[in-house]
Amino acid sequence: MAAAAPTVTFADVRQAAARLEGIAHRTPVLTSRTLNSLVGAKVFIKAENFQRIGAFKFRGAYNAAAQLPPDQLAKGIAAYSSGNHAQAVALAARELGTTAVILMPEDAPRSKREATAGYGAEVVTYDRYTQDRTALGHALAEDRGLALIPPYDHPHVIAGQGTAALELLEETGPLDALLVPVGGGGLIAGSATAATALHPGIRVIGVEPEAGDDTKRSLEAGTRVTVPVPRTIADGQALDTPGALTFPLNQRLVEAIALVSDAEIVTAMRFAFERLKIVLEPSGATPLAALLAGRIGDPPRRIGVIASGGNIDVDRFAALTARPDRG
Repeated sequence: MAAAAPTVTFADVRQAAARLEGIAHRTPVLTSRTLNSLVGAKVFIKAENFQRIGAFKFRGAYNAAAQLPPDQLAKGIAAYSSGNHAQAVALAARELGTTAVILMPEDAPRSKREATAGYGAEVVTYDRYTQDRTALGHALAEDRGLALIPPYDHPHVIAGQGTAALELLEETGPLDALLVPVGGGGLIAGSATAATALHPGIRVIGVEPEAGDDTKRSLEAGTRVTVPVPRTIADGQALDTPGALTFPLNQRLVEAIALVSDAEIVTAMRFAFERLKIVLEPSGATPLAALLAGRIGDPPRRIGVIASGGNIDVDRFAALTARPDRG
């Protein structure tokens, strides 16, 4: 018989918030009268693109690393990631006075590899098309005696991510709905844990790219479903299976999953830049895309949106958001 998955509670999120105080940024909550008018609701955007390393991932990485026993922390931390989690673990290790070894694909964007190394981490590369990063990551950690911090399937990571929703609701008061991007499911699992504890009637709605609808299919099937490796501009959500720990939490707490197209994501990125004056990476823009495209039906009166990150280089941002009629 399989062991029961560990539970993440609201108390865990509260404790994570205390650990992160003065370490993570308390990111701003943005509003826009134009956006409110377009969607027919009052919208509050938690701008995690202003978080350290440019995304929410630092919250979970630091919360997990800070709870390691001192002797294990001294030996160092390992992680596998092609982007935001890599940078988050590298920075968390530096903040805690230890070292990090990060497994990254050979074809990871150079800017992300350089940022990870810039935080002091050792970067080890692998071929994502022929090698299994999870198996390699576990082997690397075991061989070097390092503590492995996975991107989402870890209770301390999930609790740390939940502090984004906790901060949002502390600032806005009760909301009718909360829209959260879904990749591996850590951010929405933590956010739903916090949001439903504070306001039991809140609707927690996840947003996935159409090409990567593994969580939507899994919730409908009542069990974890694997889809073909997604091809979408929302690379932070290009996963094929929900997390083993995150899925049961989301199964219990998340009301629904909305899907958005790559074109709708680009429209949201452009809107955020032109009207909100912020840069969002594709994965960070999916909840806003769902609102603008009417993917959640008749919107409730007060809606929270977690814009999860803004890590995109200028050339890619310009290429994605350029209008076809502008040469």
